[in-house]
Amino acid sequence: MSDKDTKSGTPIATRQLLHTSRPIFEQGTPGRSGASLPPLDVPAIDAAKAFGALARGDGGPGLPEVSEVEVTRHYTRLSRWNYAIDIGLYPLGSCTMKYNPKVNERAARMPGFAGLHPAQPESTVEGALELMWGLERALCEIGGFARVTLQPAAGAQGELAGVMMIRAYHADKGRRPAKVLIPDSAHGTNPASCALNSMETVGLKTGADGLLHVEAVKEACAAHKDNIAAIMITNPSTLGLFEEQLGEIADVVHEAGGLVYMDGANLNALLGKVRPGEAGVDVMHINLHKTFTTPHGGGGPGSGVVGVVSKLEPYLPTPTVEKTGDKYRLEYNRPKSIGRLRSFFGNFGMFIRAYSYIRELGGPGLTLATEMAVLNANYIRARLAGSYSLAYDKPSMHEVVFTDKKLKRETGVQTLDVAKRLMDFGYHPPTIYFPLPAVTGGAGALMIEPTETETPETLDSFCDAMAAIAEEAKRDPEIAKNAPHETALRRLDETRAARNPKLRWTRE
Repeated sequence: MSDKDTKSGTPIATRQLLHTSRPIFEQGTPGRSGASLPPLDVPAIDAAKAFGALARGDGGPGLPEVSEVEVTRHYTRLSRWNYAIDIGLYPLGSCTMKYNPKVNERAARMPGFAGLHPAQPESTVEGALELMWGLERALCEIGGFARVTLQPAAGAQGELAGVMMIRAYHADKGRRPAKVLIPDSAHGTNPASCALNSMETVGLKTGADGLLHVEAVKEACAAHKDNIAAIMITNPSTLGLFEEQLGEIADVVHEAGGLVYMDGANLNALLGKVRPGEAGVDVMHINLHKTFTTPHGGGGPGSGVVGVVSKLEPYLPTPTVEKTGDKYRLEYNRPKSIGRLRSFFGNFGMFIRAYSYIRELGGPGLTLATEMAVLNANYIRARLAGSYSLAYDKPSMHEVVFTDKKLKRETGVQTLDVAKRLMDFGYHPPTIYFPLPAVTGGAGALMIEPTETETPETLDSFCDAMAAIAEEAKRDPEIAKNAPHETALRRLDETRAARNPKLRWTRE
């Protein structure tokens, strides 16, 4: 008998380890402990008297009672079940899960930076202010903007800040337009940012080629004359396509009295190639945690800095970092500012990583990163075009979108099945069912973004796995429909898990 599984090559011993592990609450025994604590050296207190109804009582916290070796093995085993960018390709489209150079991590952990407190006097943090000022200058150069606020904590908050500045700009001019144009290829958070600013969204349909056409924008501006606040356009779009008519669209919106907001979440495809501020864009958020290598996932950390052209500079959040002579300071006296967005000055650790990355690569390096990201996406596009349906028959930017249209029709295997089966080959699945079926002609989407750091050998191995799944589906579709087979847990009911989470904190 072979010592490997015939379907995926996983060693049998590994499968046994994965499937026989027990939850931490099912390990140990009452009275067992891995801690050694000194005797109590302060007077004991009566908890019931001190805390009243808040006292726990005599039952204890109900935590697992395990030895040190059990704890160590438990968490080591869990770590082996996790997937991370340091383990292998993380092809999540629309997320830019690029490799994070360790030199950036080392810079962020330097004691002089890591030990700072945001409430320190300005005179004691000039080094940090200098870094923030230098990062802002670099981002202005990259994006073609007059100023950048580093304050927003994530892309969604960057969107919010951008729309808040647009609203403040119009109010300062004595106008209160309420309509914001949003294409169906934009990021889904755009409407939420509008709603939080009491603005209404006007949906725009992209063309058969997946692009937004200037005629659709003209019609919307004419239908909502004198009430256009802005257009929010994602470029490259969530279809992985470059909006070729961006300049013309910007002219139409400006003529209607509106401003142009660009969702810069996909800036990984534009560095050194396009400066949005010079292409008619008035305000744009940039995800440092995507384009400039800060690790992210699981809800954070993030940094959604926002660049603006000169006419929006008065409305930037406070405080801003200013330089006078060779001194750096925080400026709070900004009468037209939209105010403070969050506590303190932004996620400073993200600034250090981005600054280190930009200084290390320089302009030529950033441009090469974009060229390689686009090349890698198009390589995958070419390799897999015969196995999966392309959402749009146009060259991709940083990511490529396939659909299950043909595969589902011929084999019954659909997007979710492909994603689950891919896990058996050792790969994290790409983003699935985004863009939404309404944008992909009713088919389930597989959005793949390889980023610039993946080698040709890695891309080939990934493409081989994807192609093998498509071929396998023709012979025996049930394999994919019942996947994954070699993971610690089999296929989960994600909907039920999200709606009815059961967190276990005690043995009961």
